Amino acid sequence: MVETLSNPNDFILSLLPEQIAHDQKIGVKAIRLFLQSKTSYDVLPVSYRLIVLDTSLLVKKSLNILLQNNIVSAPLWNLKTSRFAGLLTLSDFINVIQYYFQFPEKFEFVDQLTLDGLRDIEKAISVDQIETVSIHPFKSLYEACIKMLESRARRIPLIDEDEKTKREIVVSVLTQYRILKFVALNCKETKMLLKPIRDISGFVSDKQLSTCTMSTPVIEVIHMLTEKQVASIPIVDDAGKLINVYEAVDVLALVKGGMYTDLDLSVGDALLRRPEDFEGVHTCTMNDRLSTIMDTIRKSRLHRLFVVDEEGKLVSVITLSDILKYILLGED
Repeated sequence: MVETLSNPNDFILSLLPEQIAHDQKIGVKAIRLFLQSKTSYDVLPVSYRLIVLDTSLLVKKSLNILLQNNIVSAPLWNLKTSRFAGLLTLSDFINVIQYYFQFPEKFEFVDQLTLDGLRDIEKAISVDQIETVSIHPFKSLYEACIKMLESRARRIPLIDEDEKTKREIVVSVLTQYRILKFVALNCKETKMLLKPIRDISGFVSDKQLSTCTMSTPVIEVIHMLTEKQVASIPIVDDAGKLINVYEAVDVLALVKGGMYTDLDLSVGDALLRRPEDFEGVHTCTMNDRLSTIMDTIRKSRLHRLFVVDEEGKLVSVITLSDILKYILLGED
């Protein structure tokens, strides 16, 4: 299912471009000040659940835990050192798939693979190691966003320290989506971001988008996810029209079924394993405004927007990282 953003209100069309640009600059600065005035801890709900995995846990068991709790990441804890050991993400499971695809003779040992062993897999296939960036929960949201942008991480664990024992405490995990939703809910200046995204310098750049079709083998898409360091690959038809998306989270269904080496099945067949609660594909056009996008984030859970033209052909993609980068570094 592809969902488009709603049309802007008519009154916006009557505003002068100079007034829109002026208000946009004020709005961005106000949001930036808002992020500087709030701590990462402020974003957390009153009640929440946190799952932390021991690094000695089997990868197979950790996958089941993520699926059973409907989460896509979890902080890791090393019992030997009593310290935070990084963040387990979808990228780690994709690395496992690529490892066994390259070294099928090692597959007989898959059931013995522990989270500790992921380090060896990363080295064997020359990919980035498990994310270890973190931040104190009482540091500002602005600083948390900067850290995520610098590390290219989509989420960051909040790590505190016990005053008496000096031992680390994993408080929670902060995501880009949670931050932007917090802004959308609590910062009224998002309504001032009325400049069409086509007029925002560098916001929708000429990204070299990788695409696939329903007949593309899944292993090719998995290679794209790793090489481009992205979380999704858009699916287009023969005319270049966006029809769906294959996400990194879709890989979990394959790993759950034990599919590490036989990945010649098509994207279309793989999507049949997708959960029924898939939230759909969100799109926008170059005429849409950040105010509309922020309103969508406030109402719906989304991680990216695919930019399409009047015919539905794929033009570009806007990620939550793009939005954060613009708010933190744009309109100076």
